[in-house]
Amino acid sequence: MWTTVLDLLEILIGLAGGIAVGSGMVAFLVVLDIIPRLTQVTRSHRYIHWYEGSVIAGSLYWTFADFFNWAGRLTLFSTVVTGLLAGGFVGLLAAALTEVINVLPILAKRIGMKKYMMHMLFAMILGKVLGSLFEWLVY
Repeated sequence: MWTTVLDLLEILIGLAGGIAVGSGMVAFLVVLDIIPRLTQVTRSHRYIHWYEGSVIAGSLYWTFADFFNWAGRLTLFSTVVTGLLAGGFVGLLAAALTEVINVLPILAKRIGMKKYMMHMLFAMILGKVLGSLFEWLVY
């Protein structure tokens, strides 16, 4: 009897956590207009549906991979490709979030580097990628 009660409690906690995380992600993407800002930063407005579809497809894939314990043998090539795609997604998401909260435009305007704003953005992304690679490969 206690095992069924504990199982139900575990299911309820897992479901509540999933709903909380999913709601937070949707709120993050919708309320802050992350995907439209991402297309604005990358100047690719005509591909907005691809961005949206990619977020949905990635969420569904990894949800099923987690639920059904999909385990595959990763080669060096697949690991590198997956890492580059995940790093690109995180970098572009960070760039879009930076644009949303207007930190870079304000900073660039105050220090007189407004025309170099795109260069500063890419320098930040490159620094994040190189720092992550250093952490991953050296340590």
